[in-house]
Amino acid sequence: MTSYEALQLNLFAQGLLSVEILTECLMQWSESSQKALLSDLQLLIIQSKPKEEDIETAITNSRLKRTYTPCVVLKTYGVKTGITRIIELPRGELLKSYLLMLHLFQVAYLRRYELEKNNPNKWWYWDLSQSVNLERAKHVLGMS
Repeated sequence: MTSYEALQLNLFAQGLLSVEILTECLMQWSESSQKALLSDLQLLIIQSKPKEEDIETAITNSRLKRTYTPCVVLKTYGVKTGITRIIELPRGELLKSYLLMLHLFQVAYLRRYELEKNNPNKWWYWDLSQSVNLERAKHVLGMS
């Protein structure tokens, strides 16, 4: 995952970037690049320490039908095993998988964000709506 992609995901998690922008970018990539991003997103989700009850919120927030394969897999197998299985789904399920994983990340991230907000050692928990923090994060990521 590039620094730019990491920043975009954290902006999304803070509600500062639309899911449409993220999905537009994803759909322009090759299948292997898409799967690599899902694997990277899996790590971010795990680091955010999701709870099993976050699954229902993520499904609701993603606006996916509860009967879609990624939703069923996540509900059936739980967070850790379910995410791994979702990443392995066929190409036709990639977009739905990505949407579900984005929203699971956001739910777990926001809980951690409240606990670690503005931790000087973790740019991903800085309030990125403040331009000074966004610029500092870009500098830390080598983007400025």
